[in-house]
Amino acid sequence: MTDLSIATIDVDGAVQESAERAGFDTRADFFRKGLLAGGTMLAAGAFGGIALPSIASAATPAGDVAILNFALTLEYLEAEFYKQGVAAKFGGATSTLASTIYAHEDAHVKFLTKALGSAKVARPKFDFGKATTDAATFRSTAYVLENTGVSAYLGQAGKIKTPAILLAAATIATVEARHAGAVAQLIGKKVSPDGSFDVGESSMAILAAVKKTGFIKS
Repeated sequence: MTDLSIATIDVDGAVQESAERAGFDTRADFFRKGLLAGGTMLAAGAFGGIALPSIASAATPAGDVAILNFALTLEYLEAEFYKQGVAAKFGGATSTLASTIYAHEDAHVKFLTKALGSAKVARPKFDFGKATTDAATFRSTAYVLENTGVSAYLGQAGKIKTPAILLAAATIATVEARHAGAVAQLIGKKVSPDGSFDVGESSMAILAAVKKTGFIKS
């Protein structure tokens, strides 16, 4: 596969700066207000105990809709990757990992498509080649994809204007990080490639890296 390097590009700065850009004074304020917003979310986008306000609402910033569609594109890719990994029946821990993560990624796709409604981007066609037919390549690809997903969500965190959407994105980002750690343990890689603090990447950098793989065909 073409390597997706997890470049240490600190697009939005440290966690403190991301919180400030999202309109919160401190990290504590970030979490406190985010959780409060979660308690008052509209049920229109509810899925799995989390909810998003209706994207059809004129009050939802266009930038937030664009970020959700960016996230959905990545979730489409991951869900299809693991779906094909499950179908490959590698066996052992690899198959267990594939089926577990597929269930999560499929739930993310359903959640985001329901929230976006008619505003959602279309599902692309994919060709993963050897990445979903060879067990070793599948595992190494999974490691890169999951770490890319973490940096993608983090890279957008400071740009999300709607607290409910920020909270929902955070609940997905933490699961992506768990996936990355699980794959790392399986293949003997670093659990946290960037050390004690994750760094975010811009949507342009992420999409360029994904494009280089050739996985997305249309």
